[in-house]
Amino acid sequence: MPIIDVSRLEKVGEFGSKAWCEACAENAVKILQAADLPSNYEWAFSEHYTHPPARMLSTDRPKAAYYILVKNGQITGGDGEPEECLAIRGFHITARWAAICNQSGAFYGKEGGRQRSMDERVMYDAIEKHVGRPNPLRRGGGPEIFWPDEISGPLMEGSEEGNGLHNIAATLQTDSPEFADLPVTSMRVPIFDDMTNEQKKIFLELCAIDA
Repeated sequence: MPIIDVSRLEKVGEFGSKAWCEACAENAVKILQAADLPSNYEWAFSEHYTHPPARMLSTDRPKAAYYILVKNGQITGGDGEPEECLAIRGFHITARWAAICNQSGAFYGKEGGRQRSMDERVMYDAIEKHVGRPNPLRRGGGPEIFWPDEISGPLMEGSEEGNGLHNIAATLQTDSPEFADLPVTSMRVPIFDDMTNEQKKIFLELCAIDA
């Protein structure tokens, strides 16, 4: 039985907001604390969302990010991206906020995850064609992902039934106004080719892409 009862969770904030990042980390920590990992086990997770709306950042919060750290028999997590966390092998990604925000609010299991990836590929290809250069989002190039069974098992438990870390995060997420009028797929991925010229311009600006 999953550690987190998704039906009891409430929406706390937008994707990448401080409240959302803290809530995602808190629930992930609870799951891993119940996983009975070896006391000497080390693993870390971080997601950093670049170029978020200004409302999410402040002098005290220069990054939109959250982390999970398994080290020295302790499991901790929270808002931010500590250097101590980044130094440990695990799952570390950096992505542009607008490129993944809306679809992160979709609920899915394995098949839905594949569909999201396919929809995103279509979006990336359309953006590349529009701006006339490869990989304008500068995807890839991060550290090798280490996602072992000891971690993925607990964090993904129940994902086909609407649980698991992704669906927990989606449950906690409120909609961001930037996507209210954009055409999107069933997985909430923006459909770039179906946008008006003005929507394309605004979306590229959100993604920090110089057209």
